[in-house]
Order: sequence, then structure tokens, then C-alpha cells
Amino acid sequence: MPRNAFWPIMGELFGARFELAYQQRLDVLTASRVALWDVLGSCVRPGSLDSSIDTHSAAVNDFSQMLTDHPTIQRIFFNGKKAAEMYRRYVLPLYDSITVDIPCSTLPSTSPAHAAMSFGEKLSAWSIVCDAASQA
Repeated sequence: MPRNAFWPIMGELFGARFELAYQQRLDVLTASRVALWDVLGSCVRPGSLDSSIDTHSAAVNDFSQMLTDHPTIQRIFFNGKKAAEMYRRYVLPLYDSITVDIPCSTLPSTSPAHAAMSFGEKLSAWSIVCDAASQA
């Protein structure tokens, strides 16, 4: 069964390889000037597809606090269209211009359900994160 390509991509771009313990992977990303943050803190999702998210159950993570705690964040990248949609729908209406002023980009989903793109194509698209981190 195919697995999510997120950590393999982070491994290729930053050395945050799946074989490392989770905290070590996060440490590698942090050292590379990359923060990892989910749009939703919780939700009901029967099955594994994001399209199955029960939007009435969606609880948003505290982006205002995240951005206050980390004021050097200059760009937000979304792992797929659903994450971007959830951000626009549930996060932006709650917060002030600090959140709204940060440029956002939607990247191809790393989910195995997004099989329209090969790993190489996803890796190429996600390389923009590496470029942004190196310029931060």
C-alpha cells in the first residue's frame, strides 16, 4: 500500500528522513527554518480521505498564537487543496491582518490518494519550501 510522501519529501529536501524519530525529524525541520503546523487541531473524519472531514467537527489550531510566538514566519505552505480550503474557511475569518498578510501557497497533496502526480513531480513542486527556507 502506498504511503504518504510528506516525510520522504522532507527527507530529500532537508534530511528529515522517516527513519529518524519523529522529534528528530521536527528538529531537522526547525534547524532548516521550517515550521510544521496543522490547520485543524481535530476533526471527525471517517476513513482516511480529507474529503471525508466532517466540517461541523473541525477545530482550528491557534494560528494567532503560533504566529505571535514565531514572528519570523514569512510564508505558509499548504499540503494540498483541502488544507488551504480549511485555512481560508476557518482560520482567516478568526484572525487579524497579521495572519492575512503572510503569503500562502498551496502545494500538491503528499497523500497517496493524490496519485495524479509522481513522487518526483511532488518533490519538484515541494522544492519551493526549500527555496523559501534558504531565503528566510
